Amino acid sequence: MAAMLMRMVRAGWLDSRLYEEVEADRGALGQAIGVVVLGSVAGGIGSGGLFGVTAIALGAIRELIVWVIWAALTYLIGAKLLPEPQTRADLGELLRTIGFANAPCLLRLFGIIPGAAAIVFPISGIWRLAAMVVAVRQALDYSSTWRAVVVCLLGLLVDVFTFLLLVWLLLGAGGSS
Repeated sequence: MAAMLMRMVRAGWLDSRLYEEVEADRGALGQAIGVVVLGSVAGGIGSGGLFGVTAIALGAIRELIVWVIWAALTYLIGAKLLPEPQTRADLGELLRTIGFANAPCLLRLFGIIPGAAAIVFPISGIWRLAAMVVAVRQALDYSSTWRAVVVCLLGLLVDVFTFLLLVWLLLGAGGSS
């Protein structure tokens, strides 16, 4: 457990060596899952637990699903559509590195302090995106941080588009008949 906590701290410090380490450590997938779940639970508690334990548990399941989709999207965009000549990666490497990029989400626990959530949640989101850029750069063996930024932003655009499409299909299209 201490090793995982130290890895989470290093991930939060954007330590590129940590991302190389978890990229190579096939046994770190369980730890990556733990980071995603802990970050989600911290967010649920930090939001004041407004919707109860069931909502926190469902939020953790949702975060795990989003994490897998993000890793798959990043693999597709970064390793197949926009690789550099030295890019060699597999989905497992991206799952592990992007999982650890969720470490800043643990700060969301501090959202439970009255008035802090409005500050803590955006800061942790931006910090997670920065960690994801480092994770993607290392996992895809990019020499350019900007390429990693582009891959992350393209993934974000696809994610937002598909989310909005789903909302439209569930809410908008269903009511227009």
